[in-house]
Amino acid sequence: MANNDYISKISKDDILVSKIKVLLPKLFQIAEIESSRAGKIGMEVGTIRERIIVAMLIHKFGKEKIYTQLPATEPETDVILDGNEISIKTITGNGGVKAVWTVDASKANEFIENYTPKCDIILVKICWGTNDGGFFLIPLSVQKETLRMLNKGYLKMPKAGTNPRGVEFSKNAMDRMLSHRDTMRIQVNWEKEKIEYDNYARWVDYWSMK
Repeated sequence: MANNDYISKISKDDILVSKIKVLLPKLFQIAEIESSRAGKIGMEVGTIRERIIVAMLIHKFGKEKIYTQLPATEPETDVILDGNEISIKTITGNGGVKAVWTVDASKANEFIENYTPKCDIILVKICWGTNDGGFFLIPLSVQKETLRMLNKGYLKMPKAGTNPRGVEFSKNAMDRMLSHRDTMRIQVNWEKEKIEYDNYARWVDYWSMK
C-alpha cells in the first residue's frame, strides 16, 4: 500500500537537500539552454525539468522504486514512486500553475466539475536572481483539505475566447497549499552561473564513434 513517508525521507536527508539547493539552479539552467533557439526557451523545457526531478528520485530511492511508463493520456500523474502517484510541475516566476493541460474549453469545464486530487505534487518554482520560490512537495492530503475549503474556488476556469492551454489552480488555492504546515519546502537560491554547454557535443561524439 502506498504511503507518503518518502516526503520525510527527502526532507530529513541533509545531503540530498543540499544537492537540491546547489544542483537545481544549474541543471534547470542547462535545461533552458538545451531547449532554447534564437534566445527563446521552447515548451520542451518542462519535459527536461521533469526528467531532472525524476532522476533525483531515482538517485534517492533506486530505479526499481520508480515507474515512469505512464500513457500520454494520463492527465496528472507523471511518475509513481513505490506506489505513490506524483505530479511534477515547474513554473518560472509568479505564473499560474496548471492542474491539467487542455485546449478544449468543454473538456476544461468537465475537468473542473469532476476534479478530485489524486496524487502528491512536486512543484518547483523558479525565481531567477532571488531565493524566492523553491522546491515544494504538496501532499495529497493538503490538496484535498484545500479543495474542501475553497470548493469552486480551487481551480480557475480559462477565460472564454482565449487559448490558455489548460486549467490552473487558483492563486488562493496555491498560496494556501504552499504555506500549509504539511507542505515540504526547500529554499533555493536561483542564481545563474556561466556554463559552457554545447547542445550538439554528445551527438557529435556518437557520430564520431568507430
